[in-house]
Amino acid sequence: QVDPAFEGLDGGPGSLAKWNPLSNVSGTAVWSFLRTMDVPVNALHFKGYVSIGCEPCTRAVLPGQHEREGRWWWEDAKAKECGLHK
Repeated sequence: QVDPAFEGLDGGPGSLAKWNPLSNVSGTAVWSFLRTMDVPVNALHFKGYVSIGCEPCTRAVLPGQHEREGRWWWEDAKAKECGLHK
């Protein structure tokens, strides 16, 4: 889906740019930072809810499962995105 406000702006002035400063940071580094800086963590994380989506679409994951397996768990393994980030 293309937002009409951005249609035709692909790469030109006013284009939508996405930037994720954590995309190349390991989970270990993130947790180290959280502990060092004493950042509060949602208690659901420690109950197995490591990737939170909407309430009816999220369930806890088991040890060894990928963190996204708890989201849209009834869907095909290839279709785990809602389309927001396309």
